[in-house]
Amino acid sequence: MEKTVKFTIEKETKNTVKFNEVPVEGQPPIIGTLYVQKWFIGNTKEIEVTVRKP
Repeated sequence: MEKTVKFTIEKETKNTVKFNEVPVEGQPPIIGTLYVQKWFIGNTKEIEVTVRKP
């Protein structure tokens, strides 16, 4: 099983960017909050994460 989850930026800190999951209507969040290092994410305002379950 595989699911792609969308996130939008909430705020930036010194070294990280905090993202909040964009929930699918009628479903609870799968991940919730995600922190990504600034050196990797750059100025991106939206990201997608794919979760695979064996």
